[in-house]
Amino acid sequence: MKHFDAIVIGFGKGGKTLSGALAAAGKQVAIIERSDRMYGGTCINAGCIPTKSFVHSAALSAAQGGGFAEKAACYRDAVAEKERLTGMLRQKNFDKLDGNPNVTVLTGAASFVDAHRVAVKGAGIDEILEGDTVFINTGAQAFIPPIPGLQESKHVYVSETLLSLAELPQRLVILGGGYIGMEFASFYTNFGSKVTVIQDGAVFLPREDADIAAAVLESLRARGVEVLFSAKTESVADRDAHAVLSVRTGDTLREIEADAVLVATGRRPNVSGLNLEAAGVALTPHGAVQADEHLRTSVPHIYAMGDVVGGLQFTYISLDDFRIVQSALLGDGSRTTQNRGAVPYSVFLDPPFSRVGLSEKEAREQGYRIRLATLPAAAIPKAQVLRKTDGLLKAVINADNGQILGAHLFCEESHEIINILKLAIDAKIPYTVLRDNIYTHPTMGEALNDLFASVK
Repeated sequence: MKHFDAIVIGFGKGGKTLSGALAAAGKQVAIIERSDRMYGGTCINAGCIPTKSFVHSAALSAAQGGGFAEKAACYRDAVAEKERLTGMLRQKNFDKLDGNPNVTVLTGAASFVDAHRVAVKGAGIDEILEGDTVFINTGAQAFIPPIPGLQESKHVYVSETLLSLAELPQRLVILGGGYIGMEFASFYTNFGSKVTVIQDGAVFLPREDADIAAAVLESLRARGVEVLFSAKTESVADRDAHAVLSVRTGDTLREIEADAVLVATGRRPNVSGLNLEAAGVALTPHGAVQADEHLRTSVPHIYAMGDVVGGLQFTYISLDDFRIVQSALLGDGSRTTQNRGAVPYSVFLDPPFSRVGLSEKEAREQGYRIRLATLPAAAIPKAQVLRKTDGLLKAVINADNGQILGAHLFCEESHEIINILKLAIDAKIPYTVLRDNIYTHPTMGEALNDLFASVK
């Protein structure tokens, strides 16, 4: 049995970064990854990077036009480019740790034997490791709802597997109207697929303010995406070379044919097979690994990072989790989940939607007196130059001190601009500073002049 100072289960953003930091501090580290297709984690291999590669390729496809045959050729090129990109990044991530003399990379399934021992089984490996400290960084996996025929269909995919589909589906049905579903709807419609989104709820993007959600929905519909609300998928069956979904809306039952079905009904922490009970690691009621503000689990020498902890599932949260654990182990312990500030997020629609801080609804519910700023994206000169005029910008201001409580940017390049708003919120900068700041021209960022000049 081999002994290590640290055992890291999962090669995601937090785990791989922590492994390098601990190795640099002279620790002997074992990092375990279940699949050789996942070195680097979900973001590099099946999430952020490949989807953004598709977003870019789809935008080029939409711009050059053509019929379905031409778009299908663009799609095949996009799949090949995605494979090249992810393969390159995956190899770089593997080499960076595998070439470190203080790091041992093991490929296989990990499971706890007890609180200090972890069994690893895979091709050519069957051993038990012992570690002084253990880190769980196993991410999340797609949730598959119990719809009759869904798991048996040959035309059903989750986000990871759809990205490897060789041929562009003419008809794509997406189960779930959340952020992942909307992102896929946006770039597949740009590729030329006929996209239908089936949502069981009656409210579109319920976390967002109604005016922002309406702007997003209007933009998607204008580009040909069909969204069905209060719709229940009762069954899925394969017929000839496609899937047929039986969908009920109210008293109406209809059949919808699809060449591909994407299940985008949420993701759940991936704790399957870890045998956490053997280590005494507790779970939350929602099935995530229970962790405190320093990311310690119910067992003090076992930590958890990233999506497996539940909550916000972003690679930059996993990176910040690394900083928290590093602070606890190698620093002064001052960094915690409670002091990382406002967390921005972006949904890469066309145009992208980005948000940070409180919505108008949330601010009112929390008792703030507020002022609002709104600006149509069409009023931004750079948006006119780019011919990307869909969208709406909105900010929520604390009426008592002028500080920014939240911002919602549905416009081109919002994923870049939102980081300015995150800094302003964390630094408690009054909105007037952004209103009167000098920006380069013409840029999307200078929209902050006009947005904050509209405060009422």
